[in-house]
Amino acid sequence: MEPQNLKSNLVLILDFGSQYTHLITRLIRKLSVFSLCISGTSSLKSISDLNPRVIILSGGPHSVHSDGAPSFPQGFIEYVESNGIFVLGICYGLQLIVQKLGGEVRVGEKQEYGRMEIAVERKCDLFGEKVVGDRQSVWMSHGDEVAKLPDGFVVVARSQQSSVAAIENHSRRFYGLQYHPEVTHSPEGMETLQNFLFNVCKVTADWKMQDVLEEEVKVIKGMVGPEDHVICALSGGVDSAVAATLVHKAIGDRLHCVFVDNGLLRYKERERVMETFERDLHLPVTCIDATEQFLNKLKGVIDPEAKRKIIGREFICIFDDFARDLEHKLGKKPVFLVQGTLYPDVIESCPPPGSGRTHSHTIKSHHNVGGLPKDMKLKLMEPLKLLFKDEVRELGRILNVPGAFLKRHPFPGPGLAVRVLGDVTEGNALDILRQVDEIFIQSIKEAGLYDLIWQAFAVFLPIRSVGVQGDQRTHSHVVALRAVTSQDGMTADWYYFKHEFLDDVARKICNSVRGVNRVVQDITSKPPSTIEWE
Repeated sequence: MEPQNLKSNLVLILDFGSQYTHLITRLIRKLSVFSLCISGTSSLKSISDLNPRVIILSGGPHSVHSDGAPSFPQGFIEYVESNGIFVLGICYGLQLIVQKLGGEVRVGEKQEYGRMEIAVERKCDLFGEKVVGDRQSVWMSHGDEVAKLPDGFVVVARSQQSSVAAIENHSRRFYGLQYHPEVTHSPEGMETLQNFLFNVCKVTADWKMQDVLEEEVKVIKGMVGPEDHVICALSGGVDSAVAATLVHKAIGDRLHCVFVDNGLLRYKERERVMETFERDLHLPVTCIDATEQFLNKLKGVIDPEAKRKIIGREFICIFDDFARDLEHKLGKKPVFLVQGTLYPDVIESCPPPGSGRTHSHTIKSHHNVGGLPKDMKLKLMEPLKLLFKDEVRELGRILNVPGAFLKRHPFPGPGLAVRVLGDVTEGNALDILRQVDEIFIQSIKEAGLYDLIWQAFAVFLPIRSVGVQGDQRTHSHVVALRAVTSQDGMTADWYYFKHEFLDDVARKICNSVRGVNRVVQDITSKPPSTIEWE
């Protein structure tokens, strides 16, 4: 799926560094409108090539009047006005519109953070049927304020502190919200976005996953020559399975799948995954045992970024070797490597999205994005790279991937390497973690909670704790349990287990797994943490 093939109704988000930016992207897609997020400092050509109908300028941590503050490119204003494009600025985006069109933004006398009430000040486009005086609770996050509006703009809502909360210029198609409508703390924010897109911008809700499937099959057939062969890296997870099924639909038996046991898999994962591939997905899969190769390379490595990059390189080495073996067998060299990279993987591995971005931080290098070597011999094919996890599951349903497989919790490509803090080869950390994780997951399934949780797993901590087991003093390991709810993995909240469940699981672990005498639960959301522990 290439963005330029879905551009007729595109809502383009220019990202200026807000932690909520990709939530905007996701929410708009839930309205059956295709949205795409790129760097706020992308070139004008990058923007115009996508031919958007609407552009949203995101929030961000900067002040528009500070040196080096990020901004849209030179000529942006002229481009959107000459092409009749609607522009909505959110928080920093609003202030950027004000500053660039001749208004003034200054440090606020009173800062506005958290929940706050705003009131509609005049009948306007942004708030649709709402009347003057209507109030709503919103989420503010800014220290600057609008001191002077550009010519032609009007204030359409103010906060309880009388600060500017929303502005618009109907004739020039510029609009702005000083708050974040995309977060759940703004209960009527989704209604405002819907009104803006459908009633103001006249966007059509015509983006369907069936269209994505048909378009992607067409793209794959166009990329892959009639006699070319393709390798697909199967991890055992939903993403790579859907990617493989999609490519198989496009090119048939010229797809060759490979599953690598890197020694970092969960309890009996290899046996279970291979059975699923053969019985349910009917995909021809070669299994390669590379346990020794991976663990030798990881010996003594503690830094999580280093682990990810090592694992990424080793995977590619194995795929290159597999490609050479296929070449000898087929008499023809495979051309592409298929991976189940998702949009959140690309976002977090940046500096994403797009190139040249300097105002965002890399969260982590996903093994199939930031961990890939530059000298890859195979061309990369990532048919899911613009989709979120729930969209991939929907695509999988259309492709008749079994429901039980689609419901599997995400499992990271680097496997248990990011769930063992420290050296994964030290002692019996991997064996302990596999046993603990199995007990935790099976307990969740037995309690009927598995489908209510986005992702659950255990973590091996690099600390020991004093305990009493069998009337004797022990000095054993501590493990953590992590379970979260989420829509797309970009944000997440911890799952609230009943105390009885946690008590039962902790007892099972301490009584069954030799070397563990303490169990703790991770109760942090994302942000501030990530889902994985690293």
